[in-house]
Amino acid sequence: MSSVNRRARNRAAAPVDGVLLLNKPAGLTSNQALQKVKRLLNARKAGHTGSLDPAATGMLPLCFGEATKVCAYLLDADKIYRVTAKLGVATDTADADGEEIACADVPDLSRQRWIAILQGFLGDSTQVPPMYSALRKNGKRLYALARAGKTVEREPRPIRIDSIDLLELAGNRLIFRVHCSKGTYIRSLVEDIAKVAGTVAHTARLHREAVGDFQSGDMLDLDGAKAIAEAGPEALRMCLMPPDRALSGLPSLHIDVEAGGRFTGGQPVTAPATEVKTGLARVYGGDNEFLGIGEHTDGGLLAPRRVFRVA
Repeated sequence: MSSVNRRARNRAAAPVDGVLLLNKPAGLTSNQALQKVKRLLNARKAGHTGSLDPAATGMLPLCFGEATKVCAYLLDADKIYRVTAKLGVATDTADADGEEIACADVPDLSRQRWIAILQGFLGDSTQVPPMYSALRKNGKRLYALARAGKTVEREPRPIRIDSIDLLELAGNRLIFRVHCSKGTYIRSLVEDIAKVAGTVAHTARLHREAVGDFQSGDMLDLDGAKAIAEAGPEALRMCLMPPDRALSGLPSLHIDVEAGGRFTGGQPVTAPATEVKTGLARVYGGDNEFLGIGEHTDGGLLAPRRVFRVA
């Protein structure tokens, strides 16, 4: 692209604000998927939350403009995955993209025994992250060390499994749905499940169905986004959710116009009377305009933590 065309494109880019739930296809990194949609929207600023491996599919929240301010809150959200594990074969990456490193017989366990094994992972526990992950050790990404043939010790990290349900069991294929906390590595979970069962395994397919309060019915696939954008970026922008939709798990508060002016100017305001007097809240002003995220402080005040200026 010539410098003239780049300047023209930059001038045409619009201040797009909102969230799009992309059903990420396999074969793309999360950032590659983001950049494709960013171009379709002709947006200036964009970010994604909760990276998916290239082979994984499913929900990838893409945030544009002011909505990029909610990225950190979505990273903390729970996730729901549909997982297909291939039993009896382990790979160096713990997924289908890796090289086979071990084989083992698959025990002939009953469905009830598999259910019991899965249920044993419920609740709070710790998990050792896989070597093929983006975590850093002494300033270097673990996956970079792994590709160099190095294995380093990883500290266990706290995770939580809220539900884990067996969906299908056929031969060496185990399919289950798991509702888990942030920071849970499904590839490690599959390996740990196989170890309890007396075999090895890797994640053959991974599909993310939900992030926080976002549900799969709100997703748009890449081909669908392209088709809508054929009518122009404005058509696709109509599919965006407002930034506060990503914060529906927080209680909401309403303040008057005068207080709203002070709040968006960075000043604490008197918190409205409410049953919830601690923690974060969504703050709305006149005409139900979303102003930002506030936090209750001592003395009955509401301090601005993130101010939004949605076009």
